Amino acid sequence: MPAATQAQSADSVPPPRSNHYWPTLAAGAVTSVLLHEAAHIATAIAVGGHPTFGFDELRPTVYSGLNSRIEPHKQFLFSVAGLGVQNVLDEAILDLPHHRGSAFERGLLAGGLGTTIFYLTIGRWGSVSDVDFIARTHAMTKTQTTLLFGSVVAEHVIRIRRDDHYADFFVEPRASGNLELGVRIGPGR
Repeated sequence: MPAATQAQSADSVPPPRSNHYWPTLAAGAVTSVLLHEAAHIATAIAVGGHPTFGFDELRPTVYSGLNSRIEPHKQFLFSVAGLGVQNVLDEAILDLPHHRGSAFERGLLAGGLGTTIFYLTIGRWGSVSDVDFIARTHAMTKTQTTLLFGSVVAEHVIRIRRDDHYADFFVEPRASGNLELGVRIGPGR
């Protein structure tokens, strides 16, 4: 007679892997970048510009349709709009009461933080860089822009780090309390 077996306890059975976590996180990041670009477009239209799309050294670019020499204030508003909207969105996510920590929300935050960090580091010298255009309008220097947006991003990073809902920010949370990070090669479980 075969030996009787016991069922596995709930603790020993790994929870099913979510096939939607990483694509949802990526969708949040893409949404953040699209909101950045939409802010540029809306601001250009609001100040009387005629935004166009093109490529600058193979990078997709939104052009304001403004003459920055004649209307530097309007160009400043256009240039600061994208980073401003992303930082306001991140601030709202971190301030407004809601269920926190979803993959999409993490993606929105990552997109906002990543875009700002990019523009404050290697992206600040590009020919169509928002930071460079802000400086060209003489409203703020590159250093002032870096200090302003950099301090906001630093504050957001500190708040994310202190909030348990965002623990292990880029790691898929698991019901078992374990973390899953890395690349899976071969069949999933």
